[in-house]
Amino acid sequence: MLQLFEGELEKIRLQKLLFLYTQRQQQAVYDFVPYKYGCYSYSANADLGAMSKKGMLLESGTCFKKNDDTNYLKSLKKDDYRLMYEIKELYGNMNSSALMKHTYINFPYWATKSEVAENILTEAQFSKVKKNIPNKRKTTLFTIGYEGISLEEYLNRLVKNDVKVLVDVRRNPLSMKFGFSKSLLKRYCNSLGIEYMHFPEVGIHGSQRQELNSQSDYDSLFDDYKKDNLSKTIDTQKSILSLLKEHKRIALTCFEANICQCHRKHLAESIEEMKEFKYEVNHI
Repeated sequence: MLQLFEGELEKIRLQKLLFLYTQRQQQAVYDFVPYKYGCYSYSANADLGAMSKKGMLLESGTCFKKNDDTNYLKSLKKDDYRLMYEIKELYGNMNSSALMKHTYINFPYWATKSEVAENILTEAQFSKVKKNIPNKRKTTLFTIGYEGISLEEYLNRLVKNDVKVLVDVRRNPLSMKFGFSKSLLKRYCNSLGIEYMHFPEVGIHGSQRQELNSQSDYDSLFDDYKKDNLSKTIDTQKSILSLLKEHKRIALTCFEANICQCHRKHLAESIEEMKEFKYEVNHI
């Protein structure tokens, strides 16, 4: 993208062009979240930062600039090469402001967190953005795993379900997967207006998760978890229930995509069994 656009692009313009490019791909190389200036990919920005550290790019406060002589366009697949030039032809003459407005009008969900949308759109255009702002009222306890999905897809599930608080129930909140270690996940949640909290005491030690080769192995682990952990962490479970009552929509999170292979299912069920619980549980 940088090579095609004379080697340098403003950061906002680059994000918008990359977003428009991915919208035309059969399988997008990046996912995006609604951010303060519209569509934004934390993962793409992290990759750009890594390339800058390796000297492939130069980064200023507002721009990225190509810093080597490699012809990256030659490495693209045929369809991606064609799409890249289509993006240049369609949007090459648009500056950052024009691209921002274009994406807001045509992809209103990704403008729902924008700090400037109301200022640059007409009343009718901004009304479409407002219609895409999630506004759920039913008190719901969600659970969500991040296995197999991007950081942005994960965050979009939280945003679209109007989750107010993410409750991390991992014993050790570290991950080799980008964005899911505690400090980064907290930062990205906060940037989208989602509070992050961590309750390690209701997690499972990594040593207990060895040799899980069948569902029966998982079931045996969770039988021990219910006996040795859930029976002894009632106060924490009550704290989570209090969070639910206060914020209406919270989500328990761990790694596994399959809810039947994650302790968060049994934690949610334990909270659901409390006398004061009169709400809905939804695994997203």
